[in-house]
Amino acid sequence: MAEPSASGGWGSFAVRGEGHDARMAEPGPQRNVLGEPLEPCGSEPLTGYYRTGDCACGPDDLGVHAVCALMTEDFLLHQRAVGNDLERPMPEFGFPGLQPGDRWCVVAARWLQAYHDDVAAPVVLASTNERALEVIPLSFLQQHAVDVPPDVSGLD
Repeated sequence: MAEPSASGGWGSFAVRGEGHDARMAEPGPQRNVLGEPLEPCGSEPLTGYYRTGDCACGPDDLGVHAVCALMTEDFLLHQRAVGNDLERPMPEFGFPGLQPGDRWCVVAARWLQAYHDDVAAPVVLASTNERALEVIPLSFLQQHAVDVPPDVSGLD
């Protein structure tokens, strides 16, 4: 059976062995770019390299699916233009396709490419894996942060 490649694109596929997944088990607790425990990113659709709803990264995640991004029309159009069509459903892989408003763990290099092209998607810092910092400066992520604090009672 084939599955999406670790590079983050759906255009090329890796072959999965009969009856077992080629990916390693999901790694243990991880931290976000703020140095705190990694928070969930999205469950509708279920995101993450390991499809657990968070942007956990292990040694087998060569694409570093670390950035919890809020999909926008501009970002999705840009991704399609660079060969990473995130909107096209692929039911054979349980992938419904993304729409504006969905949260998705994107490949750090893909997000950085969009940043340089002025179409970076908003980022949920609390759900963005610290491994993103291997590729993207924190200040770039902070410029596009859309985090909402857990206790919103003090906001007016």
